[in-house]
Amino acid sequence: MQIRDLPYTDPGVPDARSGDRFLWWLFRGQLGGQLKALGWGVFEQAGIAALPFGSGLAVQAVVDRAGGRLALAGGLVALCAVALAVGETMVHRVSVTNWITAAARLQQILARKAVELGSALSRRVAAGEIVTVSTGDIEKIGWFVEALSRFLAAALAVVGIAVGLLLYVPSLGLLVAIGVPVLALAVLPLLAPATRRADVQREKAGRATELASDTVAGLRVLRGIGGEELFLGRYREVSQEVRAAAVRSARMWSLISAVQVLLPGLMLISVVWYGARLALDGRISPGELVTVYSAVTLLLVPLQRFEEIAIAYSVSRPSAKRAARVMSLVRTDAAVPGPERAAAPTGDLYDPVSGLHAPAGELTAVVCGDPDAAGRLAEHLGGHGPGSAADRADDRVEEGTGGACGPGTEAVPSVLLGGVALDEVPLAAARTSVLVQDKDPVLLSGTLAELLDVPSSGAVAPRDALAAAQCEDVLEALVRSSPPAAEGGARPALRHGDPMTARITERGRSLSGGQRQRLALARSLVADPEVLVLDEPTSAVDSHTEARIADGVKRLRSGRTTVVFASSPLLLDRADRVVFVHEGKAVAEGVHRELLRSDTRYRAVVTRESEPAPGTAAEGAGAPRPARGRAPAGAAHHHLTRLSESEEPA
Repeated sequence: MQIRDLPYTDPGVPDARSGDRFLWWLFRGQLGGQLKALGWGVFEQAGIAALPFGSGLAVQAVVDRAGGRLALAGGLVALCAVALAVGETMVHRVSVTNWITAAARLQQILARKAVELGSALSRRVAAGEIVTVSTGDIEKIGWFVEALSRFLAAALAVVGIAVGLLLYVPSLGLLVAIGVPVLALAVLPLLAPATRRADVQREKAGRATELASDTVAGLRVLRGIGGEELFLGRYREVSQEVRAAAVRSARMWSLISAVQVLLPGLMLISVVWYGARLALDGRISPGELVTVYSAVTLLLVPLQRFEEIAIAYSVSRPSAKRAARVMSLVRTDAAVPGPERAAAPTGDLYDPVSGLHAPAGELTAVVCGDPDAAGRLAEHLGGHGPGSAADRADDRVEEGTGGACGPGTEAVPSVLLGGVALDEVPLAAARTSVLVQDKDPVLLSGTLAELLDVPSSGAVAPRDALAAAQCEDVLEALVRSSPPAAEGGARPALRHGDPMTARITERGRSLSGGQRQRLALARSLVADPEVLVLDEPTSAVDSHTEARIADGVKRLRSGRTTVVFASSPLLLDRADRVVFVHEGKAVAEGVHRELLRSDTRYRAVVTRESEPAPGTAAEGAGAPRPARGRAPAGAAHHHLTRLSESEEPA
């Protein structure tokens, strides 16, 4: 595998039973590249190993005044220089290739796992840990995988030099042969505490990253309540903990580096002292002394690989363990046997838990006094809610450990679509059939065309979806904020005023809440699922826009099943039927105007009445509190109390 061949057609199925097994799986996955690196590494180390013998031969030739041997020694040194230059170049080239391909394989596997788990990933793994695995951990794992072959080449060179010296100058070679293993193993007792300190540092850094990411996501809220200083204080404390942990870790690694310099220096002094005595006694020649001295000096180069592999393994093992934990998360509903693309179910949507029934092909509005309960019910309709098979599958983690749903956890009955339980349908078919848009949808950065390029039936054109979601002013805002296309620019920009090429910033932060909401609605309409569940899709738009959106959605979704969680009379009045859910159960259904007259609890939620009407105290005693996030107002004056979108903060 070369860098130009990336990405992998199939990155494979990793061995995620442990961090060590995963590292070994990565190494085996690029065995060809590792053998190339080993071969070039041996070639490079052979040049290093032969250089001392050439130097010793040259010195002895000068002492003996032998011109022929001096020329031969010069040729040997020149060949060693060529071998070092070519070997170092190719080792670096192949090693970088191994590093990048290993990291790319891991990135593809993580991306595939994220797609497989969906929203379950963030529920099972902290956001800071996900960021750590997908950034720093990938580099550390790739470093160890590519350093392994270079370490093996260095180990072969060390053994070769030691054996050569033992045969060439037995008296000094024996000293080197005894000292080299001591040098190689001297740092092992220090690795365990160094690794523990590095783990503490990474853990604290992960918490700091998670705190920072949460704060960036809620920056507007922090500014609204004046919480910037509180956050700065918390982040300052966490960052100081990271700094202190990094200093403690660096001290241990500096001690390891000092040992790696001190012990070879002591061995070199011992060799020179003992060799000089042997040369003075006439037991060895000056050329042999120079050979041994040069060999011991050059041994420092391959011995550095021993230090590198020790550090690489100690820092990559926790990273591999975290990556293996993420990759071992599975969903049982993703492994339902049967054809890969099973037929998606169709028909009425029915929830046996709440009794909610949404007939096929109709626009059903659901009114719930508790917004949190409405959000949970919306997730449950899509098979995401607590207790569903998808949620129970999220609790399967690495090495067979149990999750939150242990023995005694009550399973929630699945939602039925056309009489078929969603839990029994393959994941791909279930996601094709039911799409849930929550009340705080996320917009990904990129162009508008990329945002709307989602898996769909193809029946709804993006421009029709944008028109139904009343996105005209959103398109104008995107066109105004996007830079014009530049000649030869590397980054795509606006072309000829086409809003589809306009860029959307991260999470759509340059747009207002209502504008983001409408773009997300257009994206859901483009997908055109069999069942579309919308949780408060117009809570951040003004009443006039809301009325037009209601008409557009009903027109575009004609013949499709649509469930809208809302309490706005403008939406409810345009629904084919309305279901009122109280305390988790569907207690009334009908059209909006009939329910206003017949059910005081429904009227209290929709009109935001603080007290039931006279004479209906008994019936309205159990009425829920007014829905959060809305100003109290009567139904007739509801449109006067809605925030105009132009008044929303950017």
